[in-house]
Amino acid sequence: MESSSDNNFKSKRIVFVTVGTTSFDSLVRSVDTDQVKEELSKKGYTHLVIQMGRGSYIPKKSSGEDGLLVVDYFTFSSSIADYLRSASLVISHAGSGSIFETLRLGKPLIVVVNEDLMDNHQSELAEELAERKHLFCAHPQTLYQVIQSLELESIIPYHPGDATPVAKLINRHLGFPAD
Repeated sequence: MESSSDNNFKSKRIVFVTVGTTSFDSLVRSVDTDQVKEELSKKGYTHLVIQMGRGSYIPKKSSGEDGLLVVDYFTFSSSIADYLRSASLVISHAGSGSIFETLRLGKPLIVVVNEDLMDNHQSELAEELAERKHLFCAHPQTLYQVIQSLELESIIPYHPGDATPVAKLINRHLGFPAD
């Protein structure tokens, strides 16, 4: 009989990192540190897949032979939906599309705010959703601490609102028939 510490048959648990279509080297650098990768490994994650966008920082690939994470990266994909679906944890930039797509899939999410953006309205969205306990919010320099203190059971599932009443009101105002 195998012991529970036998890692030969542990299931694949993927952390997917996305920076969207822009460059966010400080996020890619943060997840590529030994400290962050060791903490993710301690939490049971086995693979780290980084979508690095237009960034110039190239993360270190790893086949996991060091006993830590298998690490791979790519610049762009026509769709990240499959990566999001297969992820056990998503670490994302603060773009609203990435945030809401991840939340709709019910995936645990750490949003990392890009402080280099001017007039950063994205941080307001991330902070509000973190306050409502739908996700965790970090900055590149605090990502390790957020991962270290990660308590996924504290997440409250996100349920999008029903836009039907608003649509009906607008349709009535514009003179369209009610269905």
